[in-house]
Amino acid sequence: MALAVGAAELAAEVPGRGLSATPGPRNSADALRPGMDEQRLILVVEDDDATRTFLLENLKADGFRVAGASSAGEGLRAIEVRRPSLVLLDLALEAGSGLDLLDRVRASDGLASRIDPELPVIVLTGRVGEADRVRSFARGADDHVCKPFLYAELLGRVRAVLRRAEGRRRQGLLRVGDLTVDPSTRAVRLGGHKVELAAKEFALLHALAEEPTRVYGKQELLRDVWGYLSMGNTRTLDAHACRLRKKLRPSSRPWVVNVRGVGYKLTEAL
Repeated sequence: MALAVGAAELAAEVPGRGLSATPGPRNSADALRPGMDEQRLILVVEDDDATRTFLLENLKADGFRVAGASSAGEGLRAIEVRRPSLVLLDLALEAGSGLDLLDRVRASDGLASRIDPELPVIVLTGRVGEADRVRSFARGADDHVCKPFLYAELLGRVRAVLRRAEGRRRQGLLRVGDLTVDPSTRAVRLGGHKVELAAKEFALLHALAEEPTRVYGKQELLRDVWGYLSMGNTRTLDAHACRLRKKLRPSSRPWVVNVRGVGYKLTEAL
């Protein structure tokens, strides 16, 4: 399997699989926001030592921080501990399935574990059939790259997926378990179903969703959501919290939790 390199030059051929490190000129895409790349950690989950080493060395040469894992279990632990910006995930792992790892990531609620369910994942696989590509995207992959591949093309795909993820973060889309809050469209969905909220109900939900397990004091919420400069009548807050809680039912998770004598938090860390 020959992987052509367009961004980094290795001193010698990677041993074991004959992965050619053919040097090539950097194009303008290679220099795209190098300072930003230095802040991003790419996790490579690949059980073939030569392929993993090849990718780690080239990605590092292109300005990324890198980490490697050789199994699904090791990859899951690295995701929890290292908090990568993107994962390159081989499907045919010797110890565990890459798709099973992808399922674990997408099923995470972002609370009980340290796994971001929106973590960008690019699948790397030798399976070239259309059904395999469809299966990858259906399970939540952000991109699907078939082996053998050109490294320069893979690098471009990595940066494209990171740009899309950065765009979603700038838009402020919040996800807590199966609840999503989109401030740009004022849309709320719970378990895929749309939830209709009044303006102040949405503002209260958005405030609580910023840090879903933090307890917000009533005075803080009255100031930030209603604009009260001093402690007002908390009945207003309590009534909105009660209506909001009812609209987020039924659910397997408690929402808009009243912390007696203090205030409210969006949910528990289950």
